[in-house]
Amino acid sequence: MDGVERAVGAVVGSAVGDALGAPFEFGLAGAFSGRFPQPGTGGEMCGGGGWEAGEATDDTQMAVHVGESLLERGGLDLPDVFARFQRWAAAEPKDIGLQTEDVLTNGLPWDQAADAHFRTNQRAAGNGALMRAATSGVFFGGRGRAVTMDAGRRLSALTHGDPAAWEGTAIFHELLRVALAGGDPVRAVPDALAAVRAEHRGRYATVLAPQWEPDQATEFNGAVWPCLGSAVWAVRTTTSYERAVRAAVDLGGDTDTVGAVTGALAGAVHGIAAIPVRWTERLHVPLPGSTDPQRVLHLRDLEALAGALLTASRSRP
Repeated sequence: MDGVERAVGAVVGSAVGDALGAPFEFGLAGAFSGRFPQPGTGGEMCGGGGWEAGEATDDTQMAVHVGESLLERGGLDLPDVFARFQRWAAAEPKDIGLQTEDVLTNGLPWDQAADAHFRTNQRAAGNGALMRAATSGVFFGGRGRAVTMDAGRRLSALTHGDPAAWEGTAIFHELLRVALAGGDPVRAVPDALAAVRAEHRGRYATVLAPQWEPDQATEFNGAVWPCLGSAVWAVRTTTSYERAVRAAVDLGGDTDTVGAVTGALAGAVHGIAAIPVRWTERLHVPLPGSTDPQRVLHLRDLEALAGALLTASRSRP
């Protein structure tokens, strides 16, 4: 399997996991397998809860805006990413996290808005930066651990003022980097943890430990650490993209985001060919905040985006 297959697998895989999980968001554990008990039987891209069958949510929409900024600006332009997020939020997407909405609409500059939210609320470690990391993970994946983890932190900080969220997004970037290069992201966990800031390392070491399971989580999986831990668990305990994403969505709770994070990692591990066609053929991503208000991305568009991000990654030092 080559790097293109893995990069496309990560970007498309994240979007598929997002769309698959969206109808089950905030539902109980076991709801997905209760409705679709056997893998491979079809019908799982069912829609519901305000979502069309195969429709991706804010998770993928924000990931696309990040990816297109990286390509158009030739690298990480944080004010540009923030401005794209603001236009997206102003376009009234179907779903937007409460914290993200506050940060993007509080009228403060890009480098102050998230910090102000955190200082006021004292809680800003949701998984909203983790969910959109597939595109940036591909773009920075060819540039080594330090660069990709730093990019994860900086992108996370645009909307999440809690450094705990920065570290989780940094870890996820590093695990994606390893998987995109053909390595085992589960085996890479210790090295990733060693690069995490000391005051946050213990929390992530707990949820990324080989014996950890999601039923041991002490917080809702809308928080960054149990979300990341659940995604790594799903990849660690399964042998295919389909089974990993099914396991993630079946956890209940924040199913679209846990599905998106798992889908990115599993897609990078198993490649685009492992993602069921019955899921990708219905996939579509409405894109509020773009120059065309009616713009909708489909499989071929996400494949092209992933390919361009990979090419850009390889062409830069």
